[in-house]
This record gives sequence, C-alpha cells and structure tokens, in this order.
Amino acid sequence: MKKVDNSVSIGTQSLEQLQHLLRQPAVGQVFVLTDSNTVRNCYPLLQRYLPDHTLVEIPAGEEFKTLASCELVWNQLTEKAADRFAVLVNVGGGVVTDLGGFCAATYKRGIRFIQVPTTLLAQVDASVGGKTGIDFQGFKNQIGVFQEPVSVCIDPTFLATLDARQLKSGYAEVVKHWLIADAAAFATQRQEGVLIKDWSPIIQDSVATKQQIVEADPLESGLRKVLNFGHTVGHALESYLLLQAGREILHGEAVAAGMICESWLSAQRGLLSAAELDSIETFLFSVFEKVQFVTMETDAIAELALQDKKNSGSTINCTLLDGIGKALYDQPITVTEIAESLRYYHRL
Repeated sequence: MKKVDNSVSIGTQSLEQLQHLLRQPAVGQVFVLTDSNTVRNCYPLLQRYLPDHTLVEIPAGEEFKTLASCELVWNQLTEKAADRFAVLVNVGGGVVTDLGGFCAATYKRGIRFIQVPTTLLAQVDASVGGKTGIDFQGFKNQIGVFQEPVSVCIDPTFLATLDARQLKSGYAEVVKHWLIADAAAFATQRQEGVLIKDWSPIIQDSVATKQQIVEADPLESGLRKVLNFGHTVGHALESYLLLQAGREILHGEAVAAGMICESWLSAQRGLLSAAELDSIETFLFSVFEKVQFVTMETDAIAELALQDKKNSGSTINCTLLDGIGKALYDQPITVTEIAESLRYYHRL
C-alpha cells in the first residue's frame, strides 16, 4: 500500500486518535458538526470518543451546502462564545466536511477543525487536501478557501451506514485517481468493482495518490488540476440537475458521467485510444446507471461550464487523459465540445 502522511489516520484506531487530539491542553471548546443523517447513523458510534462538546446539526443534502447553513454554524459558535482555541469536528460526507471546514476557516479568521469523513467519497477525496467551500447560486463550490484540517480521522466502519448508491458515488473518485495516476490499479482492481470486503487498502492508496498531487501543488496553480478530471462536465451536469426539482443526482454519479464525456473528448483529440475509451466506458457503466437528461438540454448544461473555477477568462480549461494513468491539465475546450460530449454520452 502507498503511504499517507501523519495528518491522516485510517482504520478503526482513527477514533482513538481523535480522542487523543481533543484531550490536548491547547484545545478549548469542542463543537461537533453533523447533518440530519449522520447525527442518527454515525454520531452514536463516535460519542464515546468525544469530550464535553456542543452538537451542531444542519440539514442533509447538497441543496443545503449554502451560506444559510454556514450562518447556522456561525450562530452556534457565536452563541457559545467560541474563541480561537475552539475546535470544530466535522462528522459527515463531502457536504459536511466542505462546509464545516469553510465555517472553521472563516470564523474569527480561523479556528482549528478535524475531519471525520463518514462516506466513501469524503474518505477518499473531499476531506483530504484542504479544499473547503459551499455552493452559491446553484454553482458547485463557488465560494471557499484552502485550509488544512488538524487531522483527518478515517474509520471504514462508517461505510456500513451507507446504502449502495452512496457507496458507489464515492467509488467514482477512487476510479478517477486510477485514471489520472495509476493505470496498473485500473487494470487490476476494477475487476472487483464495488464488491469489496475491506475498503482500508483502497482508501489508503486513494488518499496517498491525492496527497502526493496536493503536496506538489497545494493551491491548485498547476498539477493539482488533474484531480478535476471528470469534474468540468460533471459539475455542469450536477449543477443543472440540482436546479431541477426531483432530478438531483449524487456528486459521484455526475463525476462518472463527466469522466466518460471527458474521456471521449480525450479520444477526439487523439490522446486516448479507442480501446482505452471502451474499457473506461464499459467499466463505468458496469457500476453506474446512466444519468438521465434529454438531448435538448445539452446546450444549457454545457453553458454552466463557463462558471468552472479552472477557467481563464472565457476559456474553459479541462483535464483530459493522455492515456489511462496520465492526465493533462489546462486543456482548452469549448461549450460546443462539451455539448457534443454530452450528446455522445446520451447516445451510449
């Protein structure tokens, strides 16, 4: 297995590490952020490792990754007179870890926070790397800052609280790491699919891959952009459907669709062979159901990519594959090309 740095603890002992951190003399008040799902399913598993604390709960779901939810958190911190020695423990999936990290990073110019990711997506991706943020006006992660947590405590036991759809959503980010940086893992480990008994090695390798990339480019000025493979088209698709009542999809489902679209764009430019494209499509469709939209929506979806954070002015910058296991960032693509990739995906 690849090594992760000391800021990340993976395994059943990770909650003991959390307990140790919160017993340090420099720790003031402890606040624990959950959502309406994790307070019921995960908080009870964690409670005995926590000192006296204040529980803060926000509604569950991407639609609540907003400034309104941040205000709820900031209000609780303010009402309890939290000072800069306070620690916020974020217990949940990507919404909770992103939003909680952002709230901590901005409250009184920054208090410390610890991530306790409870979904596969958060364990392999969202909680690691220091990105925090919220959605704004329907656009994904439009407001945020870079701020590293004190620690990330990853206990795979929490995955037993997930349904199959949530587990698969996180698996999309695992596959993304293979496609951009580990061709050998894609060739061998995809044979198992999501029927995995012990997630710890998968989580550790995925976290190590991300940490290696982030360490080389912590503020996403260059290499770190490869981690956005699948996300230019994926975020546009996710944002569009988030605004359509009853049609919301999970982040990983959008990323899986985005990876197919961006793999096709890679093939169109001669960077990816037809055989490689077929292997990516075949595998992703063996795990993920097709995201449903109609052809007449493709232009409207593609237009949303103009808001992508990787853009330079009016140029949409995308990450494409230069063969499986190698990614190229800052590849300019057009709204028309994105729409064409979505129409290709729709025809499959």
